[in-house]
Amino acid sequence: MANQFYKNIVSDLRVELLDEFDQNFTRKAFFDSAWPEVKMPVKRGTLMMRSGALRRSVRARNIPNGVGFSSSMPYAKLQNEGGKIKITAKMKSFFWAMYYKTSGKKSKSLGAESNHWKALALKKVGSVLTIRQRQFIGHHPQVDIIVKRVVDNGFQEFNNELKKTFKP
Repeated sequence: MANQFYKNIVSDLRVELLDEFDQNFTRKAFFDSAWPEVKMPVKRGTLMMRSGALRRSVRARNIPNGVGFSSSMPYAKLQNEGGKIKITAKMKSFFWAMYYKTSGKKSKSLGAESNHWKALALKKVGSVLTIRQRQFIGHHPQVDIIVKRVVDNGFQEFNNELKKTFKP
């Protein structure tokens, strides 16, 4: 009975927290901490939701002492924690391709976009780009509140089951 009690709490936590972490993409924030805006306006989708692949990739699994969360996307950790990446020759080629693709357009916003790609393309190989943190998974005071609520509900259910079992 106690083993089932633990499994129920872990299962409920997995569902509740996975839903809350998913809602961070809708909120465009990590609970109440808004994500920093990008320097170049987003043309497709919204902040952190260009294709939805990152949002869909978030998974939860039972681990020995609770629930673990992960993403299969290679850039998930960099987005979640922030960090620095070195510019490679391949990246510079991509930046130049994007510059040429956007530079022939007449729109003002496309002019700003092409200037952004050109600035990136002109950076030296080996120079560092800083990716700002846009956390979507992790510890937050709201997580503690959710855990407390789920555990309290689990204890209440367990208590009700005990009362039924030992009722005269």
